[in-house]
Amino acid sequence: MILDSFKLTGKVAVVTGCNTGLGQAIAIALAEAGCHVVGINRSAPDGTIDKMKEGGYRFLDLRADLLNQTQIPNLIKQAIDEFGRIDILVNNAGIIRREDAIDFAEQDWDDVMDVNAKTAFFMSQAVAKQLIKQGEGGKIINIASMLSFQGGIRVPSYTASKSALMGLTRAMANEWAIHNINVNSIAPGYMETNNTAALREDAERNQAILARIPAQRWGKPVDVAGPCVFLASEAASYMHGYTIAVDGGWLAR
Repeated sequence: MILDSFKLTGKVAVVTGCNTGLGQAIAIALAEAGCHVVGINRSAPDGTIDKMKEGGYRFLDLRADLLNQTQIPNLIKQAIDEFGRIDILVNNAGIIRREDAIDFAEQDWDDVMDVNAKTAFFMSQAVAKQLIKQGEGGKIINIASMLSFQGGIRVPSYTASKSALMGLTRAMANEWAIHNINVNSIAPGYMETNNTAALREDAERNQAILARIPAQRWGKPVDVAGPCVFLASEAASYMHGYTIAVDGGWLAR
């Protein structure tokens, strides 16, 4: 049956940045599809923990500042110690800094590039090594952005990092597909998350954004959860290096 290819029963998924927003919706959806979930967050994911407990799902809460890539090997070890394996990685953790490009600070550039691109790459590398060791393949899903396709305004380092992430998705897929590792990305459009609070509170910008979205609404975190479950499943086993836009039609406009 075709629906069997969407099941994730017994799989182990690592999700970075799942304390709120997109990451929380993704983590819960993966758990609902059958995964045991490892959450990696800088702060306590209290809401996510509560939802996991309510659903009776297994959830390992790990803390790390992902500006520091030296923590990655130990994070992977803790996940394996708890669940014995890893099958899925979702690189969702990301930060954004806003300032006119003419005034943008070097530290803001470095911090955003480190979390959004460098850490995502080295998390993927560490998980890929484990997947190759296990010999059964696996899934790596990067959370890109509309700014993987566009320039944006006042977010030069975020644009650069998300453009890099789409390129890295292709590069990693080219090398790891032979190991039955699928590397793909999701590019969310304008979503109701903490990162977009300032835009939604600006009446003029909010209206300008809505006027361009054919669906005529901001996306919700759950809108990204379904595509993520699909990419994590065997139903997406012949997809390699692709970035799916989940944007209410923004790019089609």
